[in-house]
This record gives sequence, C-alpha cells and structure tokens, in this order.
Amino acid sequence: MPALACCVDAAAVAPPGYAAFFAGDSSLPSAVPFSASTADAADSNSTHWSPAHSSALYRIDGWGAPYFSVNNAGNITVRPYGTDTLAHQEIDLLKIVKKVSDPKSVGGLGLQLPLIVRVPDVLKNRLDSLQSAFESAIQAQGYESHYQGVYPVKCNQDRFVVEDIVKFGAPFRFGLEAGSKPELLLAMSCLCKGNPEALLVCNGFKDAEYIFLALLARKLALNTVIVLEEEEEVDLVIEISKKLSVRPVIGVRAKLRTKHSGHFGSTSGEKGKFGLTTIQILRVVKRLQDSGMLDCLQLLHFHIGSQIPSTALLQAGVVEAAQIYSELVRLGADMKVIDIGGGLGIDYDGSKSGNSDLSVSYGLQEYASAVVNAVRFVCDRKSIKHPIICSESGRAIVSHHSILIFEAMSATAPTTPAMNQVDLPFILEGLSEDARVDCWNLSQAAMRHETESCFVYADQLKQRCVEQFKEGTLGIEQLAAVDGLCDLVSKVVDASEPARTYHVNLSIFTSIPDFWSIGQIFPIVPIHRLDERPEVRGILSDLTCDSDGKIDKFIGGETSLPLHGLEGNGGGSSGGANGRYYLGMFLGGAYQESLGGVHNLFGGPSVVSVSQSDGPYSFAVTRAAPGPSCGDVLRVMQHEPELMFETLKHRAEEFCGQDHGNEGTHAALVSTIARSFHNMPYLVAASPCSLTAMNNNGFYYCNEEDYNAAVDSGASEDEQWSYCYA
Repeated sequence: MPALACCVDAAAVAPPGYAAFFAGDSSLPSAVPFSASTADAADSNSTHWSPAHSSALYRIDGWGAPYFSVNNAGNITVRPYGTDTLAHQEIDLLKIVKKVSDPKSVGGLGLQLPLIVRVPDVLKNRLDSLQSAFESAIQAQGYESHYQGVYPVKCNQDRFVVEDIVKFGAPFRFGLEAGSKPELLLAMSCLCKGNPEALLVCNGFKDAEYIFLALLARKLALNTVIVLEEEEEVDLVIEISKKLSVRPVIGVRAKLRTKHSGHFGSTSGEKGKFGLTTIQILRVVKRLQDSGMLDCLQLLHFHIGSQIPSTALLQAGVVEAAQIYSELVRLGADMKVIDIGGGLGIDYDGSKSGNSDLSVSYGLQEYASAVVNAVRFVCDRKSIKHPIICSESGRAIVSHHSILIFEAMSATAPTTPAMNQVDLPFILEGLSEDARVDCWNLSQAAMRHETESCFVYADQLKQRCVEQFKEGTLGIEQLAAVDGLCDLVSKVVDASEPARTYHVNLSIFTSIPDFWSIGQIFPIVPIHRLDERPEVRGILSDLTCDSDGKIDKFIGGETSLPLHGLEGNGGGSSGGANGRYYLGMFLGGAYQESLGGVHNLFGGPSVVSVSQSDGPYSFAVTRAAPGPSCGDVLRVMQHEPELMFETLKHRAEEFCGQDHGNEGTHAALVSTIARSFHNMPYLVAASPCSLTAMNNNGFYYCNEEDYNAAVDSGASEDEQWSYCYA
C-alpha cells in the first residue's frame, strides 16, 4: 500500500514544541499485514477456485450434510433423499428460482422474491431417519416396546407442512402435539386422515374449552392425551370428562431438576415456566385416586430445553424422568408412555460442538441410543415394563426442508479518499488547538503503526471537530475532510478491507425474526457463483426503516460474510442468474414463519413446494403461492384496502382528471394505484421496470405482463378492484 504523504507547512501543523520533529519526513509508511494471512492469501491466489473451496469456506458439508451440496456449476443443490440421493436427483436451487420468478409468458410462475422453497422429500427423509434411529437403538438394546413420536405444530403450523408430516408418518403412527386451542383444532382435523394409533398430545395452559375440545377429540376416536401443565387443570378434566361421559387419558408434565445452561435451557429446571413439582404430582395422583381415575394417568412428559447440546445431559434428564415414571407406576397409575419432549438439536454452524447454542455434539443415532439406554436402565432396575417412548422433535424435523431465498439489490462500500485527495492545510485552517494536537498525535501513531492509538486519536479528532461543527466554527467541507483523513489513516494502518453493506430485498423481522430477537444465527450462503472466489466481505441490510434490520453475525463467529461483487456494482459475473445475486438462508424451517411480524408492513415471502422428479430439471413445483400483497398486510392492521383505493381514486379524479385530452393518463394513474395494493411490498428489479415506466409516461408496473394488462384495459372509466394483477 503506498505511503500517505502529508505535505504541509510544518509550523502550521505541529503543536508548540513539535515543529522540529514535524519538519522531517511526514509520510506514513504502509502497514505490514499479519504474515500468516499473507501466506494464506498467496496460496489461495495461486490456486484455481473451485466449488469445493466454497463448500469449505461456507462450511456447507458441516451444517448442510446430507441435504445440501455444491455442484460443478457452482450452484447449491438439494439432495432430497439425504445420503440415498443419486447424482441426477439433486435439485439446483438456482433453477428453482428461475422457474418461479420468470414471467408466465416464458413458462415461469411470475412470483416475486423473497421466496421460501419447501422440499417435502427432505421432510419425509427427516421423519424416516428419526424413526429408523429409534428402531435401530430399540433392536440393538433389546428394548421391549416401541418409539412413537409426535410433531409439535408450534414449530411450523403451515397447513401443508402439518398434512405432509401426518401423511409421511402414518406408517409408523407418528402423531401431533398442540399447545393452544387453534393448534388443537388443526391437529384434530389433520389426524382424522392419519394413523388411528397416532398420539395427539395436548400441552400448554388450558381452560374449560381447551379441555372440552381435547375430550371431544377422544370421543372422535383420536388417541388424545391431556398433559397437565398446572395442578388446577386436573379438576377441570375430572369434571368435564364426567359430563361428557368420556374416559380421559391423562399425562403430567414433570418439572425436572436437570437443565442445561444455554439460552434454550431457560424453560427447564426447578424454576422453569412449565410443569409440576414432585409435591404437585403427588397431589394430582391423590386427586385422581379419590375420583377413581388413577388408571387414566398414563403418560409422563418432560422437557429439558431445545438444542440439548450433549447426550450426557440428555441421559441425565431421561434417567431422572424415568425414575419419576417408575414411581408413578408404584403408586398405581396405569403408565404406558414416557414423553421426552423436544430438545433434539441441529448443527447450525457445522462445528459438531456441545458447547454452543448453535450446535450439538451428536447425531440422530447417538440421540436415540442415549434415550433408549437411559429408559431401559431405570425400568430394568425397577423391574418395570418398558414404556412407549415418545418425543416431540420439531426443530430437527422441519428445519432442513425449508430454504429462504432472497436477492441482494445493491452494495455500498465505505468511501475512503485517495491519498492525493487529502488537503491537510485546508483541514487545519479552522481546527482548534486541541484538534491540531490530535491531528499531530494521529500522524505520529500512524507512522509507528500503533493501531489502537490511531483509533483513539482519530476518534478524539472526530469528536472535537463535531463539537466545532455544532458551534458553527467549522464548515461541512472541513468536517468531511477530517472524516476522510481519519478513514484513510485507519485503512493504511489496519491494512484490511472494510466490510461492504449488501442491501437485500428482505425483512429480517418478518423472515428471520429469531436473529434480531434472540440472536439465533443461521447459515447464509450465495446459492450460485460458488465456482468463483468471493472477493469481498459484507454485512446484510434489509428493507426496513430500523437499525436492527441488519445481519452482522454469521456462523463461525464471523462479523461479515464472504460475498461476490454485484454486476454493475463491483463486478462479477451472473452465474446464469441474469445479473441477479441470490442468497439463501438455510435450516430456518422451524419457528421463523410463525414468529415473523409485519414490521414496516412487509409481509411474508412467496412460497413454493418442490418435489424431485425425473424430468430434465430434476424437480417439479407442486404448490406455489405468492406472498401477501400490500392490501393483505394493510388488512392485518385493520385497514380496508378497497375503501382506501376508492378514496385515492376519487382524489385522482379531483386533481388529475380535469385535464381534457389526458383521460388515458388519468386511467393509467388509477390503474397504477390499484395495482400497488395487489403487489407485494418488496422491491422489484430496477432495469425492466424502469424501462416500462419510461415507456408509459412514468407510470410504474412491476413487469411486462402488468404493463400489457394495463394497455389492454385502455382508459376504461370502470377501474375494477378485482382486475388488478396479483
């Protein structure tokens, strides 16, 4: 890096007593980068970049196996059957994006991004793998009962996700878990088409209506279990079951002492939000016994917390719960099921670590083996019949099958002036004496490569100049020049390229709410151009008018993400994406859709379901739905889009409809307003839309199909709400 030459008058720069020193060479030598980084960079530059390099860089083989990989074209592919996927069955995500976003006129679906791609084949593989893991552990350990899981619908209540789970899980009696009245109604409806032996586990706090619905489900021949979260619920169950003449199946949720210390462990332990203490459990047993219903108590449920990091902690919790189970058997309850709750974690960062909320140190088989071994050990010691093992694994089932894809629309980099642009005499003209001292100290620290001191003096100099600016003794040109000088010195000394800001067509609050709410980090990777070296690092900034609407933490503890330059904004090829740059957020199939809000009135993404097929592209789009329109999200906040449109239409007639000979312009204006209500809130690529706008007197249409529809409609006076393009 060339030296920074400060060619200024010594007497004007140096504070009193420093003029002699400053009269010498005042250039700033270039910084010496860290030697190991230089060696790595040289080695990297001498090696041809390949998809394998990108796979290693983004840890795709760590967090993505066995469902995601990079093909020879540098695109991320989905392996729908996990390890059993053949090469020709891999699904290229970029081809999905092209199919979905291309206009209908060229065979596409005409949907707008952002986009959620669901792959039901992956969902089925997750269910099959979980079932196989438990069956293998049961057979290997001589366990004398079976595994029968349930899916907690709170993880993703989407109709098609839940229906697919019921369908895929029917051969092995896989059921559902509900935690509220609407979730219970959903589960009841879906399980009417499921295996009649599938469990319907009713968790959550309950009132009389909830318990009535649960008992009605049992009357409808659904295998329903009411799990008591509070001691008082037992009286409601006894009372309502007698009125309905239904013999209930009851479970109790135990509040274990075992807990883990991570974020997700806050719901466990003696002070956890849910469950009954041993004292409360004994009172429930006595109440059921007095009512002649102790035989109805058949299930014990517990939950250590999500993302259990290790099998050692898992076994400790299961052993404690199995001991409570055996005591309930001794007290006369007709116990049949031990429900170990959720907690089966996934590896978000590919580290296989047991010391992080982002990872776990085990796989499905190790998890199942640990559970079966712990339950068998306690039951054999107590000579108790082995219970059915139930788990409520949600995150582990649905996370992998859903991919969020969004576009980077533009990128900005911190602007640092060239060295010959720094006009130090101009900067010094209006500086106070203290600011001049800071400037001198900054230059000396830079020459000595004292990085921390440079930052301190630069910060002091900036603060003094801001104060002078507020007082009106420093002009904006001088303030900007000081900022440029400080940025330049920092760049020279630090010798690192600052991260760029990539502006993405997304609302983090809507689509990745766990990032801003609890700091959950998901793997984010470009879905194409992975055969190219990513030449910059960047953070992601969303569309919302909120300072929290950015992603600046990534897997591996990184504060920026390796990215490629954008066409027309830093260079780089399109990789077959027509100049677009697409990123994918992976492992987000749990919770993100249900937790997302409408901050800034940005609704959810478009959604497609994709299944593997033997066609030329290896996939078929089986379901497609556009994201909520502007009108849809306005309705969420109690607005009435139809009335709003009528108000704006009349306003347009009042102020724009009086010019004779411009009836067509007025009609186009009204049409544009109507279409805005029916379009998604997200941005549309600038180039085709700008062309359309220019060709239509400046009125905006999302794409060529919109424009043609408007032209075909002519200047009709009757602008029907229903005709608007959605």
